[in-house]
Amino acid sequence: MYTIRKRFSFSAAHHLLNLVEGHPCSRQHGHNYEVEIILSLPLPHPATGFVRDYRDLDLFKKWLDETCDHKDLNEVFPGMQTSAENLCYTFYKWCKEMWPEVVCVRVSETPKTWAEYQE
Repeated sequence: MYTIRKRFSFSAAHHLLNLVEGHPCSRQHGHNYEVEIILSLPLPHPATGFVRDYRDLDLFKKWLDETCDHKDLNEVFPGMQTSAENLCYTFYKWCKEMWPEVVCVRVSETPKTWAEYQE
């Protein structure tokens, strides 16, 4: 398989619901998120030699900036527990509709933590 990855970043606030009393993530707080989109194909497109032109993925950056950047994710995604895991799934669904080659989306809230959703 041929695989490409592209990383994006945004900053946003959120809080998580239904956690044990006193859990720090139940308070409003923010992260400098990293999002990585991973695309794969058994063979690159014959005309271009690409799995996907990286520039095509700029549409995700535009959507991410307009929808999530410097926003409260609990307001952006009402009713959703805005964990990194659920953000992965939400971003995956958006990307998969745009680019069928998408196989995985990863979200990082901190430099040492990652969540991912994949087929």
